[in-house]
Amino acid sequence: MTGSEAEAEGQILGRINEMISQEKDLREQLSEQAIDESTEHARLARLEAELDRCWDLLRQRRARVSAGQDPDDAQVRPTSQVENYLS
Repeated sequence: MTGSEAEAEGQILGRINEMISQEKDLREQLSEQAIDESTEHARLARLEAELDRCWDLLRQRRARVSAGQDPDDAQVRPTSQVENYLS
């Protein structure tokens, strides 16, 4: 992995960690009754969709590296596509 590949992966992982922290904050706000349940659910749904897109991009980049291809050719896919993947 080159320095720029590691940097790009680090940025994606940083964004993932930031969103995981936001999820925890939302759950804490709900438990403290600082927000209502519908607000928490709506925000969590947006965060989870964005997390899925970030994980997908990271997997694409790693697969491209493994295949000897340019990881920078990986593209952020639409939520509708990523959300319909089967586990």
